[in-house]
Amino acid sequence: MAHHPQSPGGSPGNQDPAGSTQMFRAFVDEGGPRRAAAAQPSGGNRTALIVGVVLALAAVAAVLWVVLG
Repeated sequence: MAHHPQSPGGSPGNQDPAGSTQMFRAFVDEGGPRRAAAAQPSGGNRTALIVGVVLALAAVAAVLWVVLG
């Protein structure tokens, strides 16, 4: 692979003093395996979503009934 002059493993004078690059990489690497679990919501989350949508539709229907009635 080609060496990039701004990569964290570069010359000693060109390192990230705050370590934000390393922290970001650790965050991305740490979050990798959890993405598969987060992609499939659990039953409780799905039920809460359905209840929320039903309540929102009921609220819209009530407002329309008051306005048009």
